Amino acid sequence: MFELLGLSLLLAALLTFNSVATLIIAGLWRLAGRATENWTAAARARLLFSLRILPAVLAFLTVSLLFVPAYLEHEPRHAAETVSFKLGLLAIFSATGIAVSIYRGIGAHRATANLTSDWLRQGKPIEIPGIDIRSYEIRHAFPLIGIVGFLRPRLFIASQVLEVLTPEEISAAVAHENGHLTARDNLKRGLLQACRDALLIIPCGRLLDRSWSEASEEAADENAARQGNGVALDLASALVKIARIIPLGARPTMPAGVFLLGDEETKGIKSRVRRLIALATGERQGSRYDVLTRLIVWAPATMLLIGFVIAATNPYLLTRVHHLIERAVFVLS
Repeated sequence: MFELLGLSLLLAALLTFNSVATLIIAGLWRLAGRATENWTAAARARLLFSLRILPAVLAFLTVSLLFVPAYLEHEPRHAAETVSFKLGLLAIFSATGIAVSIYRGIGAHRATANLTSDWLRQGKPIEIPGIDIRSYEIRHAFPLIGIVGFLRPRLFIASQVLEVLTPEEISAAVAHENGHLTARDNLKRGLLQACRDALLIIPCGRLLDRSWSEASEEAADENAARQGNGVALDLASALVKIARIIPLGARPTMPAGVFLLGDEETKGIKSRVRRLIALATGERQGSRYDVLTRLIVWAPATMLLIGFVIAATNPYLLTRVHHLIERAVFVLS
């Protein structure tokens, strides 16, 4: 019973801390998100990604560095406590969320690998100036330009895109994809999906997911625009041309890829075109926000990690944590 109770408490604590922290952070973003409107998109995307994974990181650190040591050190091995219905239900929800996250992650990896293999078999290697990964021309119903994979990323371009766009517009589109590549957006998208799947009963994290998706696309646009005002206008032109040849109802279906037109959760092509025109006319945010977000992300994270390590080695604090565990078992009994 000692092991079963401990495992149930661990799972319940993971779900509880993750859920509560996600609710709080999503609420804070609703209230204070507009304060970041003048930031660069790259700075906003960096902040949003950190906020989105923060609840899961906090839950893991709290449980692994505080709850587990406190329980192992202070809980009697032969106590009469049992796993109550409420505690067991929380543990089941938590275990289900973790299992779903792992299952979907494996499924997404396999689907991506299978589709990538198919595209590689029927694709034609091409040379695209301005990007350092292998590039392929493929036949596809959707006029896509996208980078697939994060361990061995590859660039895929549909044939009709190469026919419609000018060389300058293709270079601008590649500059956009380079922005995703530099930011490791494929990996980040996978981590965000895992955080979402682990919270089966808390959908509010999707607000942060959607906001990050929008910011990451705008950040990639900024990466292209930094190469010159003409590049920003070429990218805007490429977006418009590609949008015009999208078949009715067609969407890119790739679990682990980033595409020039983003996905169904982004603001849309019109918004991005307007923003690119604004960037081309010199309306750019200051780089001071990039420095600010790095401080916001790394300084508290470093202090938090140090605090957890100190707390985990403090006998008195572990005793208080065990007292909280006992109270939780009593409340859920």
